[in-house]
Amino acid sequence: MFPYHDENETLRTPIVTIGIIIACIAAWVLVQGGGSEEAAARSVCNFGLIPGELTESVRPGTGFRMTRELVCLTDAGPQYLNVLTSMFMHGGWMHLLGNMWFLWLFGNNIEDSMSRPRFVAFYLLCGVAAAMAQVVADPASAIPMVGASGAISGVMGAYLVLFPRVRVFTLIPLGFYVTTVALPAWGMLLYWMVLQALGGLSSIGAKGGGVAFWAHVGGFIAGVVLVKLFASRDHLDAHRHTNWRPTREGFGR
Repeated sequence: MFPYHDENETLRTPIVTIGIIIACIAAWVLVQGGGSEEAAARSVCNFGLIPGELTESVRPGTGFRMTRELVCLTDAGPQYLNVLTSMFMHGGWMHLLGNMWFLWLFGNNIEDSMSRPRFVAFYLLCGVAAAMAQVVADPASAIPMVGASGAISGVMGAYLVLFPRVRVFTLIPLGFYVTTVALPAWGMLLYWMVLQALGGLSSIGAKGGGVAFWAHVGGFIAGVVLVKLFASRDHLDAHRHTNWRPTREGFGR
C-alpha cells in the first residue's frame, strides 16, 4: 500500500517541510557522497546513532563492519549530538526518497496546523522520541541507526489525530496489476502502524542491520501524544479537507 495523494488543502506554503527535505537531500549529496559506498558508510558511522554508544553499554572500539574494507568503531562516551544528526542521514536512495515522499504528503498539513517554530520543535521531538524507543529496544547494539523515518512517523501519528477521516489515495499492487483505492487516513495509518509493530516483534533478538521498527513505533506514538500540545485551533478551523465516505457503487437505490 503506497499513498500518493490526500484531499487536504494547505493554507500556507510548507516552508519548514520543504526546508527539511532540502536539508536531507543536501546531506545525502554533500556529506554522504550521493550514495557512494565509502562516503555513505563513513557518514552513517560518524553521524548515525549507535544505541550501545549512547548507553555506554559497549566498549569503545567495538566494531561493526560497514563495507568489506570499512569497520565502524564506537567512540568513548555518549555521542548525544548524533541523536539529531542521524535524522538527516540515510542508507540509500530508496530510503531517502521514500522518507521524503511521506514527509511531503503528510508533513505539509501538520505544519499547516501549527506555527512554523512549533512544527520544527514537534518534528525534532518526535525524532528524539523515535531514537529513544529504538535505544530502549536494543540498548547494547553497535549498529548505527540513520534516517528521518522516526520523526516522519511522528508526523503520521499527528495526522491520525488531526485528520483521521481525510481521503488518502493509495496504490495497491495485486500481482502484476496495480489499482488505486481511496481510504480514510485512519485506515491507512493504522495499517502501517500494525506492520511496524509486527516488524518490531519479529526483530527481537535478531542480529545485524535492518529496519528500525521500534523507532517508527516510538515516533508514531509520540506524534499521537504530542500533537494537541502544538496544534492551533485557529489553524485547524481554517483548514479545508475532504473526508472519506463509503461508496455504494454497484448497488441500486
